[in-house]
Amino acid sequence: MLQQSKPNPTALDNTDFVLRKRFKADVSPPQSNSHGDSKFSTVQSSPVGARRKRPGGDEKKDTKLKDFVNHPTFSVSQLRRFAISSGGLLKSANRKRCWPMLLDIDVDNIPPAPKLSVLKTHRDYEQVLLDVERSLSRFPPGMREDKRLVLQDKLVVLILHVLINHPELHYYQGYHDICVTILLTVGEDLAYAVVDRLSISHLSDYMGSTMERTKVIMDYVFPILAKVNPKLEAYLQKAEVGTMFCLSWIITWYGHVLKEYRHIVRLYDFFIASHPLMPIYVAAAIVLYREKEILSCPCEMASVHHTLSHLPKDLPFEELIITACDIHLLYPPSELIKDNFVPPATPKPTDMYVCFKFICFC
Repeated sequence: MLQQSKPNPTALDNTDFVLRKRFKADVSPPQSNSHGDSKFSTVQSSPVGARRKRPGGDEKKDTKLKDFVNHPTFSVSQLRRFAISSGGLLKSANRKRCWPMLLDIDVDNIPPAPKLSVLKTHRDYEQVLLDVERSLSRFPPGMREDKRLVLQDKLVVLILHVLINHPELHYYQGYHDICVTILLTVGEDLAYAVVDRLSISHLSDYMGSTMERTKVIMDYVFPILAKVNPKLEAYLQKAEVGTMFCLSWIITWYGHVLKEYRHIVRLYDFFIASHPLMPIYVAAAIVLYREKEILSCPCEMASVHHTLSHLPKDLPFEELIITACDIHLLYPPSELIKDNFVPPATPKPTDMYVCFKFICFC
């Protein structure tokens, strides 16, 4: 068994503890100019340019990471800093070792999957089959068909195993995108344990019987933008673009919209090690990064939505992660939820924040 610190009940919103330790941030409030614009102040003590990888940096980090996780008294908060910092966990072998550690999973106590006859009784069996059959693009190009078919069968079993274990959770289209990434990264047995834990923590608000709580989370993107760039937020509101553009981003952890596996797993390192709302902070960071492109569009819904919905291939993910961390520090989830929850129309998204306590070892 891993030797770990006990969860801190007050650490619910303390991803910022890890981020401050990692980035030593000096985050300033947005500075408004005479036009009412607001430019978000990024981390002052270590600008993005200074964080570019140095030759041999990945190799040194990889060695330090392996030494660290083999130490009998490692701390999960320190491991989270490895996952958040530039390059993340670097390799699939590291992710196979570290993702379960970050999620406090007992890798020696993973239950076997139910029999196929049991899986077929689940209410979402047919829908899962259809979605998995349509997931060809999510497998590595050039993979032999027989190997892909075996992995697709394993993906179906993985998804239904989790859903049967948690009958209160509801399958949604896009869940399979997250599951296939984890399956390809850590293998069949560990994938179940990782997906099972994420489903009752980071993903639980997307797995309700309706999309109400998912919509609440998507709608957070506008108050975040208003906090850091009022001019851009006002432009989007005037265009009446709504938040549907980021639906597939957050519910698949960007797995459905990014083409390169290395970018997807880098974000997964970050999200697993961070607060469950971090995907929406990344969504805000992407919108901020594309400010000039957005403002050059006609201020009407169709044009702006089209621009937002089509992500560039060359997004600077390390820079976006830094921006998301900066915004998280400026406008933490506890304040975001408090400021923007309007009862009683929609249940307050609380379940996953309660579950997040067990991975916040601050």
